[in-house]
Amino acid sequence: MLDFAIFAVTFLLALVGAVLYLYPAFRQAAGIPGITPTEEKDGNLPDIVNSGSLHEFLVNLHERYGPVVSFWFGRRLVVSLGTVDVLKQHINPNKTSDPFETMLKSLLRYQSGGGNVSENHMRKKLCENGVTNSLKSNFALLLKLSEELLDKWLSYPETQHVPLSQHMLGFAMKSVTQMVMGSTFENDQEVVRFQKNHGTICILTYFQVWSEIGKGFLDGSLDKNTTRKKQYEDALVQLESVLRNIIKERKGRNFSQHIFIDSLVQGNLNDQQILEDSMIFSLASCIITAKLCTWAICFLTTSEEVQKKLYEEINQVFGNGPITPEKIEQLRYCQHVLCETVRTAKLTPVSAQLQDIEGKIDQFIIPRETLVLYALGVVLQDPNTWPSPHKFDPDRFDDELVMKTFSSLGFSGTRECPELRFAYMVTTVLLSVLVKRLHLLSVEGQVIETKYELVTSSREEAWITVSKRY
Repeated sequence: MLDFAIFAVTFLLALVGAVLYLYPAFRQAAGIPGITPTEEKDGNLPDIVNSGSLHEFLVNLHERYGPVVSFWFGRRLVVSLGTVDVLKQHINPNKTSDPFETMLKSLLRYQSGGGNVSENHMRKKLCENGVTNSLKSNFALLLKLSEELLDKWLSYPETQHVPLSQHMLGFAMKSVTQMVMGSTFENDQEVVRFQKNHGTICILTYFQVWSEIGKGFLDGSLDKNTTRKKQYEDALVQLESVLRNIIKERKGRNFSQHIFIDSLVQGNLNDQQILEDSMIFSLASCIITAKLCTWAICFLTTSEEVQKKLYEEINQVFGNGPITPEKIEQLRYCQHVLCETVRTAKLTPVSAQLQDIEGKIDQFIIPRETLVLYALGVVLQDPNTWPSPHKFDPDRFDDELVMKTFSSLGFSGTRECPELRFAYMVTTVLLSVLVKRLHLLSVEGQVIETKYELVTSSREEAWITVSKRY
């Protein structure tokens, strides 16, 4: 439990680095409901620790005090918004906020993200183009990786327990490294070597990134422990060296395979900006893709009717023909399955914005430089917005108003982050390949407990079994 709480605290530390201290004497900002500090120095940190995660802390807080609540992180005021209505009052559709970019830039101590609105919009557009172009150019590669996993699962006896989380992380690693960085990572040996050489900061050991960097920045031990600090710094230097070499190689040359970095190289960015944006995209898209694939398959194993309906759509769209990008776009029900996966799993339970100017939510005044949390995990389980919120029901997205609400939260449409858009396509291709040939089955008696971090995962390995359709 402490590890999960440490992560939540680290998340807040990363987001509020630019905020000036506010003092507990103010207790509540403009009468916003909430709790007073448990300790003068730590604020409500002990309450977050006792809750097990920031998400679970926010669930309890919103249940007690309503849709707009306040608490204290150290001496910093934090306001949390927990319904669609109050989020709509605060979200600025013209302002982009990528929680992964915010978090990772702070942890990696990158500095080049503080440009003006025009520059930030341009960089986001380049990342979006990078996703579009790399997926288009590498569709055959993505299909190949999916079919390799299918062949592996087809070789298993029906009684074999498949470690789903492990396999999905490996699949995501291969997809991301090859589509972001290119042919350097074409074979498994290169991927494994990359994993071994880059320790706590590389894409392939994403979980260690959060636990290692998170703990180190929280308690200062990263600076105090010279061995751990050197391991971290060496890993970062090595990964950055790989990226710099790829950037140098791709500049001024044409390749048949368009990778994500190419779109950044072709934009008006300097090498450091290209390095940072490709590093952040790689780290974030790897974990989002892995977890979206994992949760989607988990829910399909426990929802026989949903899996049957998805299988029927896949057969109807592809028939005996090949899986193509054009036909992938026709998988409307599959899109709904993935949207419902994000909602039910609460895939990214917390996002945040710094309040640039004094604002107002309902009758409450939000002071300037307040950290405002979007309690997305709370919002996605609100029964007033989602009838039977704990039921996995992709059909709810047949309603255009439901999809519009989902999009307004940044999970679909124009406001979704590039990493999530990448993950949607990769997962769609994988499910098309797997469900066409396999029944995906749950392991009897298995209870999957949830671990809430920046991206939600299972606390232990999620096991499944598979059987052949034909």
